[in-house]
Amino acid sequence: MRAMDKILYGVAYYDEYMPYDRLDADIAMMKKAGINLVRIAESTWSTLEPQEGIFDFYHIDRVLKAMTDAGIYVIIGTPTYAVPSWMVLKHPDIMVTTEKGRSLYGARQIMDITNKSYLFYCERIIQKLIEHVAAHPAVIGYQIDNETKHYGTASPEIQREFLGYLKKKFHNDVEEMNREFGFNYWSNAIHSWEDFPDVRGTINGSLAGEYEKFQRELVTKFLAWQSDLVREYKRKDQFITHNFDFEWRGSSYGVQPDVNHFHAVTCLDVAGCDIYHPSQGKLTGAEVAFGGDLTRSLKRNNYYVLETQAQGFPEWTPYDGQLRLLAFSHLASGADLVEYWHWHSLHNACETYWKGLLSHDFAENQTYQEAITIGRDFQKLGESLIHLKKENKIAILVSNESLTALKRFPFTGGITYNDVVRWLYDALYEMNYECDFISPEYTCFSKYQAIIMPAFYCAPEETLIRLKEYVREGGVLVGTFKSCFANENVKVYHNTQPHILRECFGVSYDQFTVAEEVGLVGEYCKVEDRELVNGFMECLRVESGNEILSYVHENWGQYAAAVINSYGNGTGVYLGCMFSKKLLKKVLQNIMDKANIIQNAGSDGFPVIVRSGTNTQGKRIDYLFNYSGEKQSAWCPQKRCQELLSGKMLQEKDLIVIPKWGVIILEEVL
Repeated sequence: MRAMDKILYGVAYYDEYMPYDRLDADIAMMKKAGINLVRIAESTWSTLEPQEGIFDFYHIDRVLKAMTDAGIYVIIGTPTYAVPSWMVLKHPDIMVTTEKGRSLYGARQIMDITNKSYLFYCERIIQKLIEHVAAHPAVIGYQIDNETKHYGTASPEIQREFLGYLKKKFHNDVEEMNREFGFNYWSNAIHSWEDFPDVRGTINGSLAGEYEKFQRELVTKFLAWQSDLVREYKRKDQFITHNFDFEWRGSSYGVQPDVNHFHAVTCLDVAGCDIYHPSQGKLTGAEVAFGGDLTRSLKRNNYYVLETQAQGFPEWTPYDGQLRLLAFSHLASGADLVEYWHWHSLHNACETYWKGLLSHDFAENQTYQEAITIGRDFQKLGESLIHLKKENKIAILVSNESLTALKRFPFTGGITYNDVVRWLYDALYEMNYECDFISPEYTCFSKYQAIIMPAFYCAPEETLIRLKEYVREGGVLVGTFKSCFANENVKVYHNTQPHILRECFGVSYDQFTVAEEVGLVGEYCKVEDRELVNGFMECLRVESGNEILSYVHENWGQYAAAVINSYGNGTGVYLGCMFSKKLLKKVLQNIMDKANIIQNAGSDGFPVIVRSGTNTQGKRIDYLFNYSGEKQSAWCPQKRCQELLSGKMLQEKDLIVIPKWGVIILEEVL
């Protein structure tokens, strides 16, 4: 069996960081835990090339030999996200220049990914490393770089390149740029390309948004360049992946502002990600599901979780059962690899207290003991759980351009773009509706029965036209406040909002404000429920739709808060404000009913989450997760199935008891 046809269960491993030689002992413990993969090399450039042009692959070679002997697969990471000091001393301009000036050496990810000297050394270390390891039988794939972003690069060289980008975009017509970006404001207009100013000082949202789009494409180009280098040496049976990360709020949270994942993924064979999440009593599984659904959607295929925590920060040390629950949670979203960062805890350096699977004493602990049960069950059930496929009926449309623009023009009240995305996603998740993610460039809208469109602020007209046609032909479209407001250049549309989708949603507005004790009433709530608007609100006028939520206020009570409208063969729903998740679930349930979308059965919702798919044998798999510290009841959603972990046979509606922080896995019996 090929390595890629097994569930891969791994750890990042750093022989270079060990306080003493314990490779054999580590491998013995890995084998006991069922670990069948390690990732090495991606953080150790200064060890691999201690001085310019002097290469030392001692640690690589000894780990590869030991892993081969043990039957453990290896992913090689290119070590380019943390540069050695000798390089910076020789070429100070390698350090990234941002709006704060040039970075100082010390941390990782502080270099200019376009710098020619940096790229020269990158190319050499990649070629030397991959040529050295490509033929090795243990090596099954490569991770290029690590959580790559543009790092705010704004050097003079980068700005010259950006100027060339703008010339191409506007066909060398500087006056067209002035008009489209609104540069007449505050005397920002330029009439010669030679007068173009330092972009770091701009107060213009259109220019700032375009520059961030340009920066994101630098990441796309950099990863594609690395991928091409690796492909020169890799075997045909080896893959290339990368570990995308997400907006960080103490853990993985939302759409990544500094990379367009849908663009950057094109150079990869397998999409990969890093998912870190709250733990203990704050564990809900939502971050695991969100990150997994987004990564799976990038190539519409299974993906790899290349980093997640075993213990991690002190506040993340998992309760008993949580590591196991989370491992299967990744598989339930379509992951084929679960890999912990990292194997052991460090004894010095800045991440000393980000604990690995093993603690500082390298001894077995409760988390490691739980990892043993995961490895055993992955080996036992792998044939049933590998390559889980999904055919979801709901898609969430996400936009890097809207995220960027709404940083410049934020919702008053502290709400951000990703808050709106997660508001909608988390409600669907807790109701046991699964979804995919799509980008504005996506063209196969008809694949989905419902499309959710959170705060689609920068909305190209061609995308809006396709969405309008999607509804006309029978789709259900849910839009929110701050959607369809500006074009892709952050230029506000000058007609009545919501622009092209006005007919589709059956609503219009020309005023908005920030709620101060504004209530809501309607089909799903009464005045006595005391539902309140959360921050920003649009004053909606109903044109052809039905008002489903109204504002309760002496002045704003004349306006609608949410409207549903029949358009062609489909339905448009527009939400003019944020409100409680409890109320949102009622609204979404009605919408899903209209779209004839049925949620995964087996539970009434959170804390019992049901995730489903089809395995390689064509059998339905249902995962029933209990994200709580108390046992929960569920019911069998299949006519006839087997509980894989116990072997017990079940029939439809049979009662199932799930222990605290537990998981039940059901496989259809055909």
